[in-house]
Amino acid sequence: MGCTVTSIESRFSDYLALTRPRVVLMVLVTTCVGFYLGSSGVLDWGCLFKTIIGTALGAGGTLALNQYLEKDVDTRMERTRLRPLPDGRLQPVEVLIFGATLAIAGPLYLIIAVNPLSGLVTGTIVLSYLFAYTPLKRKSPLCSIVGAIPGALPPVIGWVAASGDLGLGAWMLFAILFLWQLPHSLAIACLYREDYARAGIRVLPVIEPDGRSTGRLIVCSSLGLLLVSLLPTLTGLAGSVYLMTAFVLGVAFLGCGFVVARRRSAESARHLLFASLVYLAVLLVAMAFDKAPENGTAERLDDNILPIINMLAIKYEKGG
Repeated sequence: MGCTVTSIESRFSDYLALTRPRVVLMVLVTTCVGFYLGSSGVLDWGCLFKTIIGTALGAGGTLALNQYLEKDVDTRMERTRLRPLPDGRLQPVEVLIFGATLAIAGPLYLIIAVNPLSGLVTGTIVLSYLFAYTPLKRKSPLCSIVGAIPGALPPVIGWVAASGDLGLGAWMLFAILFLWQLPHSLAIACLYREDYARAGIRVLPVIEPDGRSTGRLIVCSSLGLLLVSLLPTLTGLAGSVYLMTAFVLGVAFLGCGFVVARRRSAESARHLLFASLVYLAVLLVAMAFDKAPENGTAERLDDNILPIINMLAIKYEKGG
C-alpha cells in the first residue's frame, strides 16, 4: 500500500513538473495585474478566479507540449536532462495527451466561462509558442524576438478578461512585457550558452559567441523598455508615483545592460537576469498601486500630454 501511494505521489509530481509551476506562476502574476488594470468599478473576483484557472491550464499545457516537442533537445542539455520525459519517468504519449488536454481546455474554458476574446488570446499564445517559437529555436536567433510575443500576452489575457476589449492599456502592457523579455531571455542564453550550443539551439549568444550583437540588442531593448514603460502615466493608466518608479527602474536596468555589453561575462549576465526579475516585480506592483482613478483616462491625457505639446509649441515659437 505504501509503495502504491509513493508511486502515485511520484507520478503526480512528474506531471506537475511538466507544467513548470514557477513559470506558470509568473504568467499568472502578470495576468492578474492585467486584469486589475483593465477592471472598472468593483473588482470581479469570480471572473478573476476563472481567468486564473483558464490561463493556468493553457500555460501549463503549452509548457508540457513544448517538452514533448523538444524531448531530444532536453536530453542533451544539463539543465533539462532530468525532466520527467528525458529522464524516462514519463512516456512521450503520456506527455502528449496530458499537454494537449490542458492546452485545449484552457482557451475553451476561457471562451465559455469568461469571454471569447480572452480565450482567443490564450489560444494565440499556445499556437505561437509551440508552432513558431519552438521550431525556430533550432533555426534562427530571431527565436528570441518571436518567443517574446507569446511571453508578452498573459497580461493582455487579464485585460481583455476584465474589460472585454483590446484597449490601449492592453497594448502598453504587451509592449512592456515584450521589450522586457529580450534582455531577460538573452541573459539566460548567455549563462547557458554552452548548453544551448550542445543542444543545437541557435540563440544569439551561440551564433555570435563574442557577445557584441547580444550586448547591442540588450542595450537597445532596455532603452526601448525605459521609454515605453513611461507611457502608462502619459496615457492616464497610472500616476506620478508609477512614473518615477518606472524611470528609476528603467535607468538602473539600462545600466545593467550596458555592463553586460561592455564586460560580456557570465557574472554580468547573472546580475542582469536578477535585475530583470526585480525590475518586473517592482514595476508591476507600482503600476497596480498607482492605478489611475476610474474614468480618469481622458482627464489624465489632458493633464499629461497637453502640457508637453504646449511646451514644445512655445519653444518652437521662440526658436522661430
